[in-house]
Amino acid sequence: MTESKTSSKEYILDAAGQKLGRIASETAMILRGKNTPAFKPNAISGNTVKIVNAAQIDLAPVKMEKGYKRYSGYPGGQKVEKRGKLIARKGFKDVFEKAVYGMLPANRLRKRLMKNLTIEE
Repeated sequence: MTESKTSSKEYILDAAGQKLGRIASETAMILRGKNTPAFKPNAISGNTVKIVNAAQIDLAPVKMEKGYKRYSGYPGGQKVEKRGKLIARKGFKDVFEKAVYGMLPANRLRKRLMKNLTIEE
């Protein structure tokens, strides 16, 4: 069996003035390693992504009204929190994490890939 040598890199993305979805999709692509010719869908690339100036993203007022849903499993247990309230309560870090998490494949690698993401406001 041959071992493949993966070169891990650290990428720094500046979010100032950019849209949330554009930064999140680029981050998800880099975390998976799809920007390198040695991409393997079943392996972690080892790339780390650092997003700086997260609080300076271009977020329209209409997008602040979008709600994040969660469900407890009990009748009447569905809760909706608007993005503006989430930012006021926890900051922009959670908004970026939710966006990138949703763009990664829903498999066992997703949580391990998210550990390679750091966000600075």
